[in-house]
Amino acid sequence: MVDDERWKARFRAAGMSLPRWARDAPSHSIYRSNVTGTWEIYTWDRDTGERRQVTDRPNGTWIGTIDPSGEWVWWFADTDGDEFGVWKRVPFGAEEGAESVPAVTGLEPSYPAGLCLGRTGLAVVGRTTEDGNTIHLCQAGAEPEVLYHHAEDAHVAALSRGESLIAIGHSEHGDSRHMALRVVRPDGTTVADLWDGPGKGVHAAGFAPVEGDSRLLVNHERRGRDEMLIWDPVVGTEQEIVLDLPGEIGAAWYPDGTALLIAHSHEARDELYRYDLATGGLTGIETPRGVIGGADVRPDGTIEYSWSSAAEPPVIRSTSGEVVLTPPGPPAPPSVPVEDVWVDGPGGRIHALVSKPEGDRPFPAVFDVHGGPTAQDDDSFRPAVAAWVDHGFAVVRVNYRGSTGYGSEWRDAIEGRVGLTELEDIKAVRDWAVSSGLADPERLVLTGGSWGGFLTLLGLGTQPDGWSVGVAAVPVADYVAAYEDEMEGLQAFDRSLFGGSPDEVPDRYRESSPITYVSEVKAPVLVLAGENDPRCPIRQIDNYLARLDEMGHPHEVYRYDAGHGSLVVEERITQMAAEIGFARKHLGMS
Repeated sequence: MVDDERWKARFRAAGMSLPRWARDAPSHSIYRSNVTGTWEIYTWDRDTGERRQVTDRPNGTWIGTIDPSGEWVWWFADTDGDEFGVWKRVPFGAEEGAESVPAVTGLEPSYPAGLCLGRTGLAVVGRTTEDGNTIHLCQAGAEPEVLYHHAEDAHVAALSRGESLIAIGHSEHGDSRHMALRVVRPDGTTVADLWDGPGKGVHAAGFAPVEGDSRLLVNHERRGRDEMLIWDPVVGTEQEIVLDLPGEIGAAWYPDGTALLIAHSHEARDELYRYDLATGGLTGIETPRGVIGGADVRPDGTIEYSWSSAAEPPVIRSTSGEVVLTPPGPPAPPSVPVEDVWVDGPGGRIHALVSKPEGDRPFPAVFDVHGGPTAQDDDSFRPAVAAWVDHGFAVVRVNYRGSTGYGSEWRDAIEGRVGLTELEDIKAVRDWAVSSGLADPERLVLTGGSWGGFLTLLGLGTQPDGWSVGVAAVPVADYVAAYEDEMEGLQAFDRSLFGGSPDEVPDRYRESSPITYVSEVKAPVLVLAGENDPRCPIRQIDNYLARLDEMGHPHEVYRYDAGHGSLVVEERITQMAAEIGFARKHLGMS
């Protein structure tokens, strides 16, 4: 029996992000919440317990931060999800509904490319436009100054505690998937550069939080996986953090700069550790088995973190034993635990995650393909997966080549043969699901959003006999047209991925474009598209849909007035209902 109210309750249950606090006023925090039905930015005064809503827009607000003094909340104001706009700010203690003002005068709208705020009114603002990537130094009472500009992808990554050093991530070498670092002074002079060469990126994770300390925490992949090092660009030293842990490593500073909070990601789950920089001692921090959505160290040394598992909805916890924040209203109903599966594939063992409904095998099965591609599926709570399970589907999620979490070689294996490589792995897991008796071969749904939507349409055309139904949300459908219209940072990403632009390597784009194979599609198709999407623009989706129309192929379209997804809960429910209803109708389940 289909339980409609249960899955809808998961979407409607109020959610919250991990609170972030002002460095110099840690009682002043901000967080995101969808308690009103739309994701917006909120303030939280920990001394008084008072919470206020800062933003209130029809399509929601996703990006926000608080300045070190705790006096100002900054948020990015785009137009209906198009990701093109300006930074605004509002006083932390302003009354709810207070009007925000432009945070920096003299800067035209752009795509955001990082933001670092100082305690003296300094703001370092990264912007991306058709003219390239620019980083501006903005000081109170002065016109913005151009600190850095380049045609290739770049962003502002970190600002030192003393505000004398600025870290910039850039791809002047032409590969935005493996970036380099440059540290400059506020006058634009270069202090030092760090790059590990072709195919190995470095990314700044923050300067030491100590006055006069020039150490910069850096992600690197020198040994074929994400690890950490500490680079002092002023002194010219590097200290690699080598840990006896099997997975990939991320880190953040403890407030006094003497230790690191280590996040260890391995096989779709996370652990936390404290690493003492003086002794090299590694101490485990007890957390439940599952996924850490974010973690940070409070000034008193306690750690606040967001946690969930496939079966248990998110909660904001503290190592003190307390639940940090609880949204009002009923909690989200739990779902089923996920099962791990390893399948031999053409490029090595593939990790897949399986969620099963009650009942007898074989199940109708949904292959829910993650986006990115530099992302992964994990053991975290996902209302959409739970909704499919509630409706009687087994859900299979594949961490195909191209996914993060399994080393650099696995992540980069798709370069030059985009989409086709990932689909080989998805097919291998599909074949296992059928041969093992888990999945009914006559009721197989291929679905995904963004990159997952791209792989869905490409899979329907290149593997037409393998799928019964296709559901593609905000997909790349016509890759050449998508490249022409997409935001500039994604053009740089595509050039890195394909080895050039469509003019330079046209055959690669043609071979990886779903529209090339549209005449081979056999399964009915549902496409969901955002009218203002800068990542998977609407024109290239319309090109694909026009071809389906010409062929008279069965398909439906759901268009909505937002960008690359929706921040409105009821809109997400409507979309989910459309996806499930389409699949059940064409599989004879309703």
